Amino acid sequence: MDFFHSEAFTARVRELMNQHHVPGVSIAVVQDDKTASAGYGYASLEPSKPCTADTLFDIASSSKSLTAAAVGLLVEDDEKYPEVQYEATVSGLLPEDFVLSKQEYTDSVTIDDILSHRTGMPLHCYAFMGPKAAHPDDALSVTRSLRNMPIAYPIRSRYIYSDIGYIVATHLIEVKTGQNFPDFLEERFFQPLGMDSTSLQPTAARAKGFGDRIAPGYLWDKKHSTYREITGPDCPEGQGAGSIITSANDCIKWVKALMRHEGPVSDKVYHDLVRLRSFCQNGGRMSKPYRSPDFYAAGLEVYYYRGYEVVGHDGAIPGFRSRFFWVPKIKFGGVILGNSDGAFSFGNILTLQLIDAAIGILRAEPPVIKSDVPLRPQSQVQDSVIQSPKAIDEKEEESDGSDEDEDEEQAALVAMVDTAQAQVTPLNAYTGRYWHPGYHTIVVEVKDEKLFVDATDRSLEFTLHFDHVSDQTKYIAHMYDPYYEDWVFHLKAEFEFEEDRAVRLGLDFEESLKELIWFEREKTSSRDA
Repeated sequence: MDFFHSEAFTARVRELMNQHHVPGVSIAVVQDDKTASAGYGYASLEPSKPCTADTLFDIASSSKSLTAAAVGLLVEDDEKYPEVQYEATVSGLLPEDFVLSKQEYTDSVTIDDILSHRTGMPLHCYAFMGPKAAHPDDALSVTRSLRNMPIAYPIRSRYIYSDIGYIVATHLIEVKTGQNFPDFLEERFFQPLGMDSTSLQPTAARAKGFGDRIAPGYLWDKKHSTYREITGPDCPEGQGAGSIITSANDCIKWVKALMRHEGPVSDKVYHDLVRLRSFCQNGGRMSKPYRSPDFYAAGLEVYYYRGYEVVGHDGAIPGFRSRFFWVPKIKFGGVILGNSDGAFSFGNILTLQLIDAAIGILRAEPPVIKSDVPLRPQSQVQDSVIQSPKAIDEKEEESDGSDEDEDEEQAALVAMVDTAQAQVTPLNAYTGRYWHPGYHTIVVEVKDEKLFVDATDRSLEFTLHFDHVSDQTKYIAHMYDPYYEDWVFHLKAEFEFEEDRAVRLGLDFEESLKELIWFEREKTSSRDA
């Protein structure tokens, strides 16, 4: 606590904020039963509004701990929900809704599997429809769509961080309790813990009268040395995976309950949550200094730093970053919330420095955390909340070579465009609506004399701009993210023809599948019939 209240800590926070372009930060810490908090910088730049410990942030995937704990309450309640156990199959609990594309997976995937990212299901983060869509997804529709989604790996063979399992978990909670998930969180967590300023979704926070306390997010424009303000939308299709709106003062109450096994967090709930289930690193990456590799429990990550167990989670959506943690042995924990992408590295560095101070280690230089900018977009998500690859890649703070491999693959795709054959087939032979039962409808249009797809009604918003490569059927689609204007990702695309009309469109949305996602043309006109 002394370090948190020191001038040296304030100076270090402001130094890191400047270095990582973070307009505002809220921080809270807990030591035993004592808490302290402070805000730094600005919650809003225009109009200028100071950031305080009561400023509200979207904490993105840090929300997953509450979803896992909600499941834990059902597991603990043998009187009302004796069938809900971690080893129970999800299909046994949701027989009509939870059906996967392979029967052996339907019969085998358990609650433990969906909470620890080991179902074998890839991200499928481009599949789901956001609030802008004519028919938005919700937890039920996401769960039911999984029967149409290809699976990438054998069950429990690989850790693949994904939001899907947590969305399914909220549907399970709603079915078993008869409550909608936001009401369950209010009744079982927010109210008992005094988290009076916490809500699920921005609209709910505004309905409580907290709209003026919600911080906008900011993206740093390096070229023009300025910030661009963004506002995160509601993401009901991603409930359970993110979208909790809270403050440092409220969130530290959740950390304290976890750390001290208080309120709704009984000893049983706690020990079930922190039980190690998955090894997060799939490659042979070296560990960071003084720190073990990460393990995934249930809505929580666990690692060892200087011999001390550290438990917590982080969250990332465009313009916001969050992190909470605690060190069980010394009963010390913290919450770090920021309103820019740069708050990710900021939070990593400050977390270890706070832990160092708490365990009595003094050092002249703070820990250095490498944070490479990944290739894929960060959007979503809550972003919509379906986690985007960039947000997920950011969780892996040191490269194991995969980024370099992806860079080479991207360069190879661009080179294919540079040596492409001429487009001869009229573009109107490709246009129309294409359907996939899991990925919904893709509409191919012509824009600026090229094929174009506007998918900004999806949870993870994007547009596609096509360049012909060969055979009048093979293309490179350039994916653009509306949040990150100078970001582009290239993927393979292919059309299949019958006579003079394209009838199928394949898109390389999931690299782990080693195959394209194929959309069938919808028959909407006499020509298509």
